[in-house]
Amino acid sequence: MAATDLSAAVLRGAVVVDIRPQSARAVEGTLPGALAIEPALLADRLDSSAPTRLALAVDQDVEWVLVSSDGSVSARVATALQQLGLRNVVDVAGGYRALRAEGGVGAVSSAQHLRREARSISAH
Repeated sequence: MAATDLSAAVLRGAVVVDIRPQSARAVEGTLPGALAIEPALLADRLDSSAPTRLALAVDQDVEWVLVSSDGSVSARVATALQQLGLRNVVDVAGGYRALRAEGGVGAVSSAQHLRREARSISAH
């Protein structure tokens, strides 16, 4: 997915997951409204049948948008998750850097479905 398509995906109900490590988010900047989950934990968090799944992982058809620093890691992780059966996993081409260059970093923060999930995670 192109960085310019992120707003439309969020409006459709897509869940944006920032898979950059904390150290990269500290240097590059955060992606307000996105869930921050490192790649090693993603399969268990996004799989609707896993006991450790996110509340938003209601079935295998949830649309997930992955963001890494430059898009290379998120592209590999998206492919791996698709091979595990998650049908609607995509990544942002060019990653966070492309979002920042396009002025799309704030595209996620207004999504109500993501705010609810963030509140539920913060409550734990």
